[in-house]
Amino acid sequence: MSMDILASRRILLPVAALCLLVAACGGERKADIADDGTATADGASALRTLSPPAAAGSGEPNLAVGPDGRVYLSWIEPGADSTHALRFSVLEGDRWSAPRTVASGRDWFVNWADFPSLAVLPGNRLAAHWLQRSGGSKYAYDVRVAISPDGGVTWTESVVPHTDGTQTEHGFASLWPAGADSLGLVWLDGRKTGASADGEHNPASEMTLRYTTVGMDGRAAPDREVDGRVCDCCQTGMAMTSTGPLVVYRDRSPDEVRDIYVTRMVNGAWTEGRPVHADGWVMPACPVNGPQADADGQRVAVAWFTAADSTPAVKVAFSADGGVTFGAPARVDGGNPEGRVDVQLLADGGALVSWMERTDAQSAEVRIRRVGADGRMGEPRTLASASARSTGFPRMVRAGDGVVFAWTGPGKPSTLHAARLALADLR
Repeated sequence: MSMDILASRRILLPVAALCLLVAACGGERKADIADDGTATADGASALRTLSPPAAAGSGEPNLAVGPDGRVYLSWIEPGADSTHALRFSVLEGDRWSAPRTVASGRDWFVNWADFPSLAVLPGNRLAAHWLQRSGGSKYAYDVRVAISPDGGVTWTESVVPHTDGTQTEHGFASLWPAGADSLGLVWLDGRKTGASADGEHNPASEMTLRYTTVGMDGRAAPDREVDGRVCDCCQTGMAMTSTGPLVVYRDRSPDEVRDIYVTRMVNGAWTEGRPVHADGWVMPACPVNGPQADADGQRVAVAWFTAADSTPAVKVAFSADGGVTFGAPARVDGGNPEGRVDVQLLADGGALVSWMERTDAQSAEVRIRRVGADGRMGEPRTLASASARSTGFPRMVRAGDGVVFAWTGPGKPSTLHAARLALADLR
């Protein structure tokens, strides 16, 4: 499957080299890893394989949980004549439902780091987003959003939620239910960036974080700016607290400090972004490594990657007041992290963090670790072998008495993997 690679033009190579020089800490509990990237977590039968109904070559998986606790898996599947399709399936017990297609096309922007998502809305409605090219320039593409009124059987015509009309980058979107009758979303917006004569991105320009809502009729409200200068191509993350949505993202200061920021919607307006923690990572290029967040009531957990002070690290921080303030972060990695994090809150107040840990120049592992709200940590576990690039961004969601994981297995063609781990087996 042919892909454009955002990272190839913006990652600062010395950071990747630095990651390889940091010695990995010992003591992690290994899994029994097969050649195809599948694994069984420590405890032999603890990790239950959930084989997705995705064709060979599929990738870019994402997960969502509905109000009824059902898990939805979405992915991009290649087709004939250079087409791609966004497909999804629902987990019923230990089996996935027959897959349905949200949309397909030849002019999609398919990328390992910026991938589609599915949001579960009230009333058996779904929303989905993907990226579609808007012009001839290499990085001219739009966010596309469609709504399903019947659980994914039919879909509205897709709508572009941003109204600038520029042939620039728009992506890294996060979606959520915004009340009973609309979808909320944020994305990174390139309307201020323009492009050079050869179609390349101008890194001195400013990407912004923007927000809008889309009604169940597929109409988007006028979009508005949330932050006027953010990191170019790091994922956004969102969590729904008891007082409203919270969004995390990588900021970009005038001095090229690229720390993780948080903004909250209060009385219909977004608060000014503030750092989750002042890492002070000065980085003159985008690391393509965004944060993730989860919330339960007023409890919030945020996980992220940083390489401040030339030390690559995966960190997690907790808030007890809906994201207004955060405690000191805990470092969870094994000493040589690639990042690409996810996080899920647990009932005891702690969180489960997932990330990728490098094992050599080309290989990595998908790992998880339980972290208490007091910073005390369980032993790390390895879920799967991985490729430093093609595994993409592993995802996880908490559902019922377990956690469901999804990732792309290395190989040509790539293979989609999913598995479930019972919460009782997490230590």
